[in-house]
Amino acid sequence: MVMCIVKKIYWLLFSLGYAVSVLANQPLQLKVDKAQQQLFIKAEKLLSKTDSAEYQRLYNQLHYYPLQPYLDQRALIKNLQLSSAPRVAEFLDKHRGTPLDWPVRKAWLKLLAKKNKAKLFLEFYKPTNNAELNCKNFLFQLQSGMPKSVVLKQVTKLWLVGKSQNKVCDPLFEHWQKAGYRTNDVVWRRIALSADGGKHTLIPYLTNLLPAEQHYLGKLWHRVRKDPSLVSKLKHFPNKSVRETEILTYGLKRLIWRYPDTALKSYNKALQTFNFTQAQQIEIDKKFALALAAKNHIKARHWLDKLAINSLDKNMLQWRLTQALKDKNWQRLMSELKQLPVKYKDELQWKYWYARALIATDSKQRGHYLMEQLAHERHYYGFLAASNLRTPVNLQNKPLSFSLSDKRRVISYPAAKRAFEFYALGRFVNARSEWNFLLTQLSKKEQLIAAKVANENKWFDRSIFTLASVGYLDDIDLRFPKAFKDEINSYANDQQINPAWAFAITRRESSFMSDAHSSAGAKGLMQLMPNTAKNLTKRKINRNYLLNTDNNIALGTQYLKELLDKNNGNQVLATAAYNAGPYRVRQWLKGIDIMPADIWIETIPFKETRNYVKSVLAYQEIYQHQPGQISQVFDQIVNMSIGD
Repeated sequence: MVMCIVKKIYWLLFSLGYAVSVLANQPLQLKVDKAQQQLFIKAEKLLSKTDSAEYQRLYNQLHYYPLQPYLDQRALIKNLQLSSAPRVAEFLDKHRGTPLDWPVRKAWLKLLAKKNKAKLFLEFYKPTNNAELNCKNFLFQLQSGMPKSVVLKQVTKLWLVGKSQNKVCDPLFEHWQKAGYRTNDVVWRRIALSADGGKHTLIPYLTNLLPAEQHYLGKLWHRVRKDPSLVSKLKHFPNKSVRETEILTYGLKRLIWRYPDTALKSYNKALQTFNFTQAQQIEIDKKFALALAAKNHIKARHWLDKLAINSLDKNMLQWRLTQALKDKNWQRLMSELKQLPVKYKDELQWKYWYARALIATDSKQRGHYLMEQLAHERHYYGFLAASNLRTPVNLQNKPLSFSLSDKRRVISYPAAKRAFEFYALGRFVNARSEWNFLLTQLSKKEQLIAAKVANENKWFDRSIFTLASVGYLDDIDLRFPKAFKDEINSYANDQQINPAWAFAITRRESSFMSDAHSSAGAKGLMQLMPNTAKNLTKRKINRNYLLNTDNNIALGTQYLKELLDKNNGNQVLATAAYNAGPYRVRQWLKGIDIMPADIWIETIPFKETRNYVKSVLAYQEIYQHQPGQISQVFDQIVNMSIGD
């Protein structure tokens, strides 16, 4: 009898546990109310007629629709008047800090500034990057009687930018100048900002603010900004003053990238007559070392060796150590690695190369031991180590699992509802804005839950970015989803390329964000340049065509195939060419000796491309991973040579 009861309890607990497990793994598919969406879209079109019966009818049907506040927001902005103050205050109080807040606040502050309503402006003002509003804020503070000493010292930061500020700021800057804050040193600092990354056309105006005897310095800096080769003629620097030396330092750091031999010769000559400070010499040494290494200049090693290894940043450290790799000087590499700053010693990159150096110098037992430690890592260098040892890769996958009630609780946040509704409407910018706000309202666990729900509803990029933000990297399916699976598989197979490679490229390029665009002009999932698309299709391609997922994947996989063929089937070179362009890769290959592929990858001159190739290879391994088998991707790498 007792045994029977125990068995019943056991099976009851087992069944409950099983039920919980199933419930925890059950996806939460969010429902889309298309009827409400259509009502919202119709109401948007009538925002210019908010008093009409039709608009009111539509609006009243949207009371429980997540995006109804956006109708309130746009209607408020469209009809802003000074008498709107109570409604603006109520709206901003209700939606404080959300993406609904700033558009209303900005429009309201601009109206108050225009109407010169200082008290109301100061009441509604919040810190912003908008220079026009910041200037008005300081002006109104002065008008309200706030001490000049408190207000004007904050204005220096507004003035010290490498571009022209809005004319609204002129009265404020006049107060600031009269109070003595616009010193010659401040003017000089702004000239430097304008020359180095700012708008150099501002320099003539700034030059006229200097004393007459210093005008030649402003003109000289402007000339050097436009033509750094002027520093090769020291007659342009007759007084060898502190300011002239500063301009000369700036010019040399620019010239080394254009004409390295001229820059080297000019610097050696200048050292004989100019008193460079120690800080200036260190700046020049670092810039020369970086430029010469990137250009594979014969004197790169000399300049790299001048730098104290314990003072190097990560970028310079890379160049110094890869110089030894290029020469296959394993003893030098080991010596350098032993001197690494403590903060870098545990990085997988340098552990791998130390192990490679040990093996190459007949300390194989120690080298293999280090490789064994690395082979457990889910990382480019971990995969390399595993293939060097001929052992299987272990992805250490630890999937997240949450209950439906947890998911529903997170999705109940108003920001979550707005984010997913915008996503369902295809308004991805608004959706991401609401998502980012949502994350600020959630605990870390809730952020992970939100990432899980995003993945379950095919919003892959938010899931990927959220996991990275939280720092949870062990759910492989969430971090590396097979998004757009049918399309990528189909087009990759049509082009006879590995679908896992196409997935890896897409994951690295856009994290599956279909509306992604870069500052260089690349568009869509696979980040295609319009000119590349034009060459592939033999016709002009517009922006919308490239943002269509089918078109983008079709052209992206076609381009991958083209690059693969041009590089004789070498996927490493084709991957580098996808990022840096075919011409640059051809230039990098010119005249180099044959070297192992892992060394070639480590010595790619462009940091972006170097990291890109490593990422794509690692991602491809994850996408085509077969438990218990040796990596096909990295097995090829460790047995591959690149070069003439």
